[in-house]
Amino acid sequence: MQQSSTTQVLYDKLVNEEDARVCTAIAPEACQQVPGNFFRLIVSHFLSKLGDACANPKIVLPWVLESLSAPAYLLGFLVPIRESGSLLPQLVLASYIRRLPIRKYAWSLGALVQGLCVLGMAAVAMLLSGALAGFSIVGLLVLFSLARGLSSVAAKDVLGKTIPKTRRGRVTGWSASAAGLVTVALATGVIVYQPADNVLGAATVLLLLAGVFWPLAALCFMGIKEYPGEVSGGANALTEAWQRLSILTRDAPFRRFVITRALLLCSALTAPYYVALAQQYLGAQSSLLGFFMLASGLASLLSAPFWGRFADVSSRRVMMFAASMSAALGLVVFALDYSNIGLSQLFTLPLLYFLLTISHQGVRVGRKTYVVDLAEGNRRTDYVAVSNSVIGLVLLLMGASGALASAFGYGVAILGLSLAGVAGAFMAFRLPEAGQ
Repeated sequence: MQQSSTTQVLYDKLVNEEDARVCTAIAPEACQQVPGNFFRLIVSHFLSKLGDACANPKIVLPWVLESLSAPAYLLGFLVPIRESGSLLPQLVLASYIRRLPIRKYAWSLGALVQGLCVLGMAAVAMLLSGALAGFSIVGLLVLFSLARGLSSVAAKDVLGKTIPKTRRGRVTGWSASAAGLVTVALATGVIVYQPADNVLGAATVLLLLAGVFWPLAALCFMGIKEYPGEVSGGANALTEAWQRLSILTRDAPFRRFVITRALLLCSALTAPYYVALAQQYLGAQSSLLGFFMLASGLASLLSAPFWGRFADVSSRRVMMFAASMSAALGLVVFALDYSNIGLSQLFTLPLLYFLLTISHQGVRVGRKTYVVDLAEGNRRTDYVAVSNSVIGLVLLLMGASGALASAFGYGVAILGLSLAGVAGAFMAFRLPEAGQ
């Protein structure tokens, strides 16, 4: 089925390229559907990213738990559960997903479950309090993360089957940019101008919105024109998972990528400490929640298209530059904290968080594009599953930075993670270019 002329014209204007060889990496019948699939992927990713922004585990969920008087130690579990819970099971999940000739339904199922979990969190915020509320939200976050893992494995494979190599980065970039624009509007309208006694109500509204965005994303994703791909046999999923781990010993470029990605976790793990430092210097001002959300949304809006286009040229260099930026920011924050200069100003840490989020966007777009371009077919699914599972384990281990923060302060934790980022930038420099 041919694309409508309007869709084709919009697609041509957006990608601004004419190259008949661009579809060599995907099936000929899939090539005819690229314009329509391009926009469906952008819209579905936009909605899911918007859901992520409204239920941000680094900003919104900690705010909700603290407002509900949940046990303080639960705050330390939010980011590890959100990330590792979605990454660690992927070796097993990939064994089932790779048997599906059409894999878009796996992504849609995961998105639907994520939406239901967030709606459950909103209900908890409205009905419960104390330890019961805290453990309920953490339990829902575990289920949310497992569903996220299902979507993550399927997403990159569907992207690789339906969009040519030189267009994939722009799908991620434009969707993140559009989500950033709406996040800015939400942060301004729902958070910044809310009275101090309505912070929990505003956060609950954000969770309700997130619970609507994910089912809409699932509906849009099911409209993608995906053609059957290769499938594997019926071997035991766990056995296949262990067998695929041998990729790390046999495939040197992939192994170096996984090491690089582990070191690049600094851009994500330092973010909560920026927020904690702001509360330490400025107190629990209700406006801080809005300012940090604004910083995150503006960063996605302004930087994602740039990183996406840059990733289509060299995803390796995107990772290198973004990691260097993140590490440099961490060193600056440590110096300011150590010297006790500037961080008591209202906009200093939100501005630095804005720059950190720009660098984190680059890390995310770069490593996602790199791993998709590094392989084809089921090998791509294996790469995604193995790297995500290993990173999930590493993430739990690097959660020990919390002990460093507890013993020596947030600034020292940021310094330690930033030094890992310096090593990650060096490793990215040594990676081969993907898909060449």
